[in-house]
Amino acid sequence: MSAKFTEVTLGQLYRQTRPDGRLMGGAMYYLSEGLKEQGMAGLGKALAVMFTVFCIAASLGGGNAFQVSQAMGAVQGEISFFKDYPWMFGIIMATLVGFVIIGGIKRIAHAAEAIVPTMVILYIATCTWIIFANISAIPEAFATIWHGAFSMEAGFGALVGVIVQGFKRAAFSSEAGIGSAVIAHATASVKYPVRQGIVALHEPFIDTVIICTMTALVIVVTGVYNAPEHAALVEAKQGAALTSVAFGSVVPWFSSILSLSVVLFAFSTMISWSYYGERCWTYLFGEKFSMIYKIMFLTFIILATLGSAGNILDFSDLLLLAMALPNFIGLYILQDKVGTALKDYLAKLRNGEFETK
Repeated sequence: MSAKFTEVTLGQLYRQTRPDGRLMGGAMYYLSEGLKEQGMAGLGKALAVMFTVFCIAASLGGGNAFQVSQAMGAVQGEISFFKDYPWMFGIIMATLVGFVIIGGIKRIAHAAEAIVPTMVILYIATCTWIIFANISAIPEAFATIWHGAFSMEAGFGALVGVIVQGFKRAAFSSEAGIGSAVIAHATASVKYPVRQGIVALHEPFIDTVIICTMTALVIVVTGVYNAPEHAALVEAKQGAALTSVAFGSVVPWFSSILSLSVVLFAFSTMISWSYYGERCWTYLFGEKFSMIYKIMFLTFIILATLGSAGNILDFSDLLLLAMALPNFIGLYILQDKVGTALKDYLAKLRNGEFETK
């Protein structure tokens, strides 16, 4: 949460207004401009370039290929056709995404954005219902999670492995400290950068702590996490498909709705990451070469249906770690800048200097 607050506040502080009036920002801007102010122009430029290169690669991996793989895994459980012809799923997704990022048909993206909140509410409501229906099993579920994570039976090395896995999944879920979400937050129209940072710091808690914990409890109390018939899904790291099975074991009809939700979530995530990647691409090569990136992005959608979900996830984790490295160096060096902005903001808040309207 602290990392998300710091990077988003910096994203607002160092964003730029383009000639056409559009706001642009991201880690590459505060790395280059912020470190330049600190007398480290060379280091800042190098870190900015590192970040953009890794962000472009991550947009093709975690922001694209992994999303397609998870969505396809969930859909294959409902539509067997895609088990035999997975590439068809890739072509369909690539076409829809292409209509938005190349064709400029924003209605498709807006439709997904309109449906997704409803799916989120339905997902949370169903999670809550399953948890309360099995309320007596919740203490045991937490004990199972705790024992699985922190048991020393397998040795200290296993404990370290679990902690590393936790960091990877948390970073993947919330994007905190990675710098990617800053590109979107930097375009928000707010008067005080700290205010957007405060909004952003809630995201890791809501997304990773609350939603992921609810999902984990559903998977554990339904028993699908260690059921022999679902071992293949666990081994293949098809988390979305396993979640669908867990919901379907209690509410049979909900697995179809969840599969649709996963596809919509994946689609909206891909649109967002295509924007992140394109901003980094144009930062390096200029606007006139953005079409090259868009074609690459669509190509990776189809290729993702032919690869292993586990390999794609490992590849994506590596790229997110690579993005976080230059970003955290910048966050550490520029932390005083954020600290000063926060103190000024809190002082104005206490003195009632903000507008009431």
